[in-house]
Amino acid sequence: MDDKQELRRQLANLLTTRQAHMDITDAAADFPAEHINTCPPGCEYTFWHLLEHIRICQRDILDYIDSDHYTWLTFPDDLWPARAAVTDPAGWQHSLDAFLADRQRLAEIVLDPAVDLFAPLPNSGESRHSILREINVIADHTAYHTGEFAILRGAMGLWKPG
Repeated sequence: MDDKQELRRQLANLLTTRQAHMDITDAAADFPAEHINTCPPGCEYTFWHLLEHIRICQRDILDYIDSDHYTWLTFPDDLWPARAAVTDPAGWQHSLDAFLADRQRLAEIVLDPAVDLFAPLPNSGESRHSILREINVIADHTAYHTGEFAILRGAMGLWKPG
């Protein structure tokens, strides 16, 4: 296997494979429906807000990579659901399914040997961001918030025994 192919494989794994920590699907598995709109103590957002934030940010990076006409989102308003927003179990599942679909699309981009991982993205301007940078950013962001999600879930006693 050549170095470029190995880099692509490692980046795809960074997005999709459980390695040094749990995956968002693990953190959200069997989540009690009655708590999807619960704000953990000391938090201004619910568990669904956090899941949806992870999804929105990943989608934003996918759009940044994939779109010739990307529009910058405003932090924090465009990257979080409204504080009063709530969902139901179908909305929760939709957030998770959309996250997984976008993650798969990012992995496909990374694994495509025709894609230059190092080239500046058309929308990056003087910052000259590359796909390589964006994959690292989204993997780091997702891992950070997945840990937060799992810790908050544990602090509230929302894991099934065993």
